[in-house]
Order: sequence, then structure tokens, then C-alpha cells
Amino acid sequence: MILLAVLFLCFISSYSASVKGHTTGLSLNNDRLYKLTYSTEVFLDRGKGKQEDSVGYRISSNVDVILLWRNPDGDDDQLIQITMKDVNVENVNEQRGEKSIFKGKNPPKIIRKENLEALQRPVLLHLVHGKVKVILGIPHLSYFKFFFPNGTFSRINISGDCKVTYQAHQDKVTKIKALDSCKIERSGFTTSNQVLGVTSKATSVTTYKIEDSFVIAVFAEETHAFRMNFLQTIAGNIVSKQKLELKTTEAGPRLIPGKQVAAVIKAVDSEYRALPIVGQNFQSECKGCPSLAEHWQSTRKHLQPDNLSKAEAVRSFLAFIQHLRTARREEILQILKAESKEVLPQLVDAVTSAQTSDSLDAILDFLDFKSDSSVILQERFLYACGFASHPDEELLRALISKFKGSFGSNDIRETVMIIAGALVRKLCQNEGCKLKAVVEAKKLILGGLERAEKKEDTMMYLLSLKNALLPEGIPLLLKYAEAGEGPISHLATTTLQRYDVRFITDEVKKTLNRIYHQNRKVHEKTVRTTAATIILNNNPSYMEVKNILLSIGELPKEMNKYMLAVVQDILRFEMPASKMVRRVLKEMVIHNYDRFSKSGSSSAYTGYIERAPHSASTYSLDILYSGSGILRRSNLNIFQYIGKANLHSSQVVIEAQGLEALIAATPDEGEENLDSYAGMSAILFDVQLRPVTFFNGYSDLMSKMLSASGDPVSVVKGLILLIDHSQELQLQSGLKANMDVQGGLAIDISGAMEFSLWYRESKTRVKNRVALAIVGSITVDSSFVKAGLEISAETEAGLEFISTVQFSQYPFLVCMQMDKDGVPFRQFETKYERLSTGRGYVSRRRKESLVAGSEFPLHQENSDMCKVVFAPEPESSSGGWF
Repeated sequence: MILLAVLFLCFISSYSASVKGHTTGLSLNNDRLYKLTYSTEVFLDRGKGKQEDSVGYRISSNVDVILLWRNPDGDDDQLIQITMKDVNVENVNEQRGEKSIFKGKNPPKIIRKENLEALQRPVLLHLVHGKVKVILGIPHLSYFKFFFPNGTFSRINISGDCKVTYQAHQDKVTKIKALDSCKIERSGFTTSNQVLGVTSKATSVTTYKIEDSFVIAVFAEETHAFRMNFLQTIAGNIVSKQKLELKTTEAGPRLIPGKQVAAVIKAVDSEYRALPIVGQNFQSECKGCPSLAEHWQSTRKHLQPDNLSKAEAVRSFLAFIQHLRTARREEILQILKAESKEVLPQLVDAVTSAQTSDSLDAILDFLDFKSDSSVILQERFLYACGFASHPDEELLRALISKFKGSFGSNDIRETVMIIAGALVRKLCQNEGCKLKAVVEAKKLILGGLERAEKKEDTMMYLLSLKNALLPEGIPLLLKYAEAGEGPISHLATTTLQRYDVRFITDEVKKTLNRIYHQNRKVHEKTVRTTAATIILNNNPSYMEVKNILLSIGELPKEMNKYMLAVVQDILRFEMPASKMVRRVLKEMVIHNYDRFSKSGSSSAYTGYIERAPHSASTYSLDILYSGSGILRRSNLNIFQYIGKANLHSSQVVIEAQGLEALIAATPDEGEENLDSYAGMSAILFDVQLRPVTFFNGYSDLMSKMLSASGDPVSVVKGLILLIDHSQELQLQSGLKANMDVQGGLAIDISGAMEFSLWYRESKTRVKNRVALAIVGSITVDSSFVKAGLEISAETEAGLEFISTVQFSQYPFLVCMQMDKDGVPFRQFETKYERLSTGRGYVSRRRKESLVAGSEFPLHQENSDMCKVVFAPEPESSSGGWF
């Protein structure tokens, strides 16, 4: 049914106030017919304000207003009848000409005869002392709002319960509605992180023209604008205008006699019913639409494994999520059970990302966590949960329930707990810390960490806490950081590294200083350097900086070089601690050649990937070697900043230990008894993933050296719903609008560590491959016409880091390469108008550009080993991960 109905009622009530500030009712005269003209128009554009570039429509009509009844006991109790006539619909863009979807069609054909008749049926308005008591019409006609003069009020109107301010002038009254204050039930959600979020702004101004204390014309304009924070070309604008003008008055029908308004209404038409003042939700019916299974058949070809590097795969993924959100559990379960194993992981990504009760029930019914035959699908489900844009308590409760059950794979058990930590953090960010499931999960994480007896369980709970970042977990982290064995101590310190500066108190830094300076026990280099980095990044004191600088020269060789590189990076990149470091360096005992000339190959470097006035993207790479030249730790980070908000886009850490025996080298202090180990850990979009082990133990190392294929190990692979914003808007004209932005990517992060005894060379390799697509859309819908604007962007990109070390001599020869391939960037704009009868207008634009590949400096000194060539290196045909 048409929701235009009594749109102009949004204005006619303005007659209830005189400019003198006292309420007198509508001030309509007996036995008079008031003839007015009304029009409302809505158009969509990209915020440029040019109607010729917009899509939309205008609805206009003549309006007759008469006073049907007045209470004989009080003039301010009235019943008014309002009738729309000569309704017309046309394009708001007058340049459309022959392409107009309304060309050659009269209103009954556009709106449909039965809807037009209902729209033109009279509506009754019951006013008492200028206040709307009730709106009466034939069911399905709706919408109205109040008017009160002088000052700011909280009033219920079509937009909901809103703050409204009235400003009276000599010949006009201006009404400003604070649309962001309106409380109205509407479905919607957004991504909590501002970097991936959407900024929206709304304004509403109505001007009433006054003549001889009566309103003779009303003009209103309402705008809703949105833009993506990190990609501001994804933007749109909705403008809604309304106009009501009094044309003439003439003789009208006489008043209906009677003392009770109910009897008068019944005498006019017994079918009249009270209509709601606040705008109501409605869903457009889709007749003859494809089923979910049919949608999936057209989607699945794009989600074949060989197609995942293309942006079209991500577009199909995003589109299918929208269909899943309206599907029932049985439909979803049916396509899950029927799908082949090649495409099933991508389908699991989509079903989990839909984030509805039906999709969650379906995927939980489908996956059997007691079996180890579907580990890949279970892992894809869990990672999709971790990246959920707007998780709810139901999802966390489901993971807690699964964790308490049995598992076919211990890796999946660990991943469930790690991802539960990520959900706790996201729910707390959305003021859900007191939810029962969140409270239970906190107790599970902290209690488990406190009581853990096995090393594997301790590591699992620490990784979960690394995601949850619970302030109450800091004392436990300090305990494990200072007293735990190597890997546990290192994980505890890297968890502390993720906490916000306000949690790194003086008490925390006391413990970190003891760790770095080894006041109580000997620690591994990885633990000590992490502790020093936390201190330097969190408002270090003068003495803290001084003691760290004084230690340089007394450390193991490569740790000396690493700490020196960290300090130089702070100064070069103008980090917050740079001012304090410069103060300390004024002391000659600190700033001298002996201290700042230490040789070695370890390094730390931070730089910009991209820098703009409102945003920045940075990378940092730090590499720490053992004294024998074998990689100890490689840490590559990428951060995105928008204003004061930041997003840890990715971190890939490759660690190795206990490999000195292979080359008959002497281990560094505190690392004499370490088992042979190499592995990789990753953070992706602020979510810590389960680490991957290349080998663990000497026998495992030897077996893999003999059977090495040279293939990289995948850390994470899949489709991720990264940006998810949906907003329903109730326009004060009565029309309904939608604002949606979805962004997703197909990602594959893999890494390898190769080791050659023959050439006395080690190589680490980290590959990032992504395809990204973002789609923003705004639509305005009525039952007979729909207008929409879609703006989208897509790209495919790759980033590869390779570090090669020859340790046949000292200092080692090091070659580091980081390459960002040339990136195609495509933007699309689609504008359309469509009648319910099928006739439509579509305009499409496309813009494509190529962003050149970039070379990134990775070291503060020139390497003698190689001149870095920033181009993809061919895959090695032999060798392994060692």
C-alpha cells in the first residue's frame, strides 16, 4: 500500500500556532473550503547537489481542507477533513526527457488505480487545543507530525521521538529537527571500528511563511549524507523537499452538528480507523524472485578456488550474504549439504558472515566439531566469527557451549577459545560487557589462564586474552611475562603490547623494566626487546629511556644492533617518545660514537604506505637475528589511521629458535636449552589468529628438511566481510530510505622459512594476496516506484616480503625486499529508477586507473649484499621452510 498518504499533514498542523506564541487551534473558519497545493520530491546523488546528476521523483497534488465539526462547548476541539486531488508523479530530473520512466503514463497506471483511490480518500484530523489527538483514515494511510512554537521540545512525529527547536521571526517560523536524536524502531547495524566505519549526517529544516498571523506556505528540506571513512569516494546523499502553499479559500459545506466527535466520525464513514503517528516499517514484496538455491547456483561459479584472487568473487560473496540474511534455516542447510568440497569453504564464509539466527543455526547443525574430517570448514567458520562485523550474544554463547564439548581436533578447540576472546572484545566495545555470555567468557578465559596446568592450555588462554584485552587480565600477564618460560613469557609480553596506553601504568612498566634489564632472571632476546618496545611506546620517563640507552653496548651483538635501530626509528619517524629520547641524548655519556656505532644485521624500520590529510597507512618491519646469523624473529605490521582511530590491519610474525646446533654455533645467553622450533603468528584486522607451526623439535626439523617441497604454509585464507553498515531511514515526507555499505575481501596470507646448510643461507618469505570490493547504496522506495544509487570500488593487490641472510661471515650479509605490485583500481556508479510495472531507467559509469607498484625502504643502512630490486621473485623450485 502507498505510504505517501497524508504526507502534507506534516505541514498543515503548523496552522495550530500563531506567531504571537499562543495556541488557538487551526484557526479554520466555519463553512469555508481551503484549497492548497502540495508537492514532495526526493533525489539521490553523490553529494554534489546537482539535480541533473541525480535520480528521484516528485509527487504533487491539490489539497482541499474543510472544518467538519467544532465542539459547541469549546472552539479548540475540532475535526478537520483533508482530501488529496489530482495526484501527479514526475521525474525530479527535468533533463530526462524521452528516457523518463513516467513518460506517457497517467497516475492510475503509475500508482495503480486501487492505490490512487485509497490515497485520494479523505483523511480526518482530530485536534484539541492545537494538539493532534488522533489521525483517522482508511487503514494503510499514514504519517503526521506535531508542531509546537517557541523553544526546544521532545515530540513524537513521523521520524520518531525527536528533539525539535522552533525559532519565531517576524514573518516566518523556522523548525530544526535534530534527526540524530530521533528514537524510532528500525533495523540496522554498523562496524564498530571507525576506520572501517561509515560517517553519516542528517539535517532537517522547515520554514513556515506567516501572513496576518496565519501560515500561508511551508517549505521543508531534509538531507541524509554518508561517506566511508577510509575511502571517501564511497559516498551518497538523499535530499527530500516538501512544499505546501495556500492558493484560495471559497464557500464550503456547513458544520456537522453534534457534541461527541466519535458520533460525527461514524456518521462520516464507519470504516475510519486511528492511524499511527510514527512511521511504520514495511517490506516490499518480491513476487517471482529466485530462491536461495537459485541465487547460489549463479554465485558459486565465482567462488571456485581459482577465482578467489578476483574482485568479482568478493562482489558475489557480498551479494549472496544479502540473500542469506532473508533466508530460512532449512534453505541454508539444504545448500550446505549439497555443495562440493571445493566451494564449501567459501559457502561457510558467506553463511557465517550473514550473522542471522537462521544462518547460525544452520551452520552449527552442519558442522560436526567431534569429527576431524572437516577441520578446514570448522576453522573457516571460527575465523568468520572472529571477523564478525556486529556479533551478538547468541554467537558467543554458541562458542562457549562448543568449547565445553568434545573435539576431534585440538587445534579447533584452541581456535574456539581464541575467537571467543575476539567476540568478548567486540561486544564490550558495543557496551555489552555486562551480558551474561560475556561475563561467562571472561571467567572462562581468566580462570582458565590462572589454573592452566599444561603449556598448551596456557598458550591458548593467553592468545584468547590477546584478543579480549581484558584490563583485569593484566596482573596475570605480568606474572607470566616475568616468571614464565620462554614462549609463554614472550606471548604474555606481546599480549601486553596490544593494550592501550592508559593500561600501561607505572606498575606495569616496573615489571617490564625488570624483564628488560634481567633484574630477577635471564630472559630470551625476544622477550627483552618486546618489553623495551612497550616501555618506549607508552610515555616513557626520562630514567626509563636513559637506562635503556645505557644498556646498548652491554647487550648481545645482534640485540645491541636491534635496540639501536629501534631508538633511531623512533627519532626518524617522530614517534611520541622521540622528544624524551632527544632530551636524554643531550647527555654525552649516552650519545657517543662507541654506543651508536655497533655493527650487526638486526633492524627496525617504520614508514608510510600512504599518507593523506585525513588518513595514513603505515608499515613497520623489525628483524632480530641470533648471534650466529639465524633469524630469531621477523615482525611485519601494517596499521591504518583515520583521525584518532586506528586499525591493526595485519601482523605477520615468523619466529625461530634452537637452530644453532645445525651450524655448530654457540647460542646466545639465556637460549642455550631451547628446542628447535619455527612458526608463524598473525593478527588480521585486530584479530589474533591461531599460530602455525613449521616444525617443533629436532626430529621434526630433520624430517621436514628431507621432505621439504618449498611450498608456503597458509596462515589464513578465505572471504571476509570487512565493512558492514545498514541503516533504515524514515523520511519526514513519509517515504522510506535505506543506506547500506558492505565491503569484503578474499585474502591469502602465507609464509615460509627456508634454510640451506650447504649455502649457509636462510630465507623468510611472507605473501599477502587480497581482492577487495566495496559497495555503497542508497534507495528510496514506495510501493509503486523505487530510485537508487550504487557506488562501488574494487581492486586486487599483493604485498610480498623476502629476507635473505648469508651467515658464512660476520657481520651477516642481508638482503631485504618488500614489494607492492601495481594495483588496478576500478570505480563504478549505477543510478536507476524503476516502476513496479517493470519500466525502468539505468545509468552506469566506470572509471579505472592503475596505481603503480611501490618500493619500501626496510633498513636504515645500505646492504652490501644486494641492491634491492622491487619486483616479485620467482618461486623457488627446491628447498623447504627451514
